[in-house]
Amino acid sequence: MSTPMDAFDEVRPAVECLDLLTAPVAEALRTWRGSEPVEQVLFVDTDPDKADTAVLVENYGSWLLEQSANCVVVAGKRGGETTLAACLVLAHTRADVNGVVRRHLGARKASFAPMDTATGESGMEFGGITPIGLPAGWPLLVDAAVADIPYALIGSGSRRGKLIVPGKLLAGLPGAVVLEGLGA
Repeated sequence: MSTPMDAFDEVRPAVECLDLLTAPVAEALRTWRGSEPVEQVLFVDTDPDKADTAVLVENYGSWLLEQSANCVVVAGKRGGETTLAACLVLAHTRADVNGVVRRHLGARKASFAPMDTATGESGMEFGGITPIGLPAGWPLLVDAAVADIPYALIGSGSRRGKLIVPGKLLAGLPGAVVLEGLGA
């Protein structure tokens, strides 16, 4: 079986590419606190115009769809309070925002956060939001299917470039909670 590394000409440890990453992602890698070694986080430089999953797999290989994961920012509301959280699900699924996410956050209502909120609060670009470098205190909800794959192709914080990360590393990120059925 192919891995995401097979689709790209040059794959480097992300810690060697900090200048190509957004500030929060670069800082998270500099001050790594994950359960796995930071050297397992890999970077591939890609065209920003090919950042969206459908375009990326069309250009780099349709098999990448099964090994790609998307990180979305959600807002859970209860009693006038809003909690922002990130959800990481396989790219061919959708986050169960109104079920699993809402219940996990203890929210009365949950929805995708507005783009300006997601990018402004995370310090990352729309279409490149990644679970590495999220604001402290944000819950990170990881679908069990993502945690189980050998490698996931995910955003790098910007539309330029992607990270390739073992699923178990994503499950061990600070604040991560692995949930069955998050991606439907």
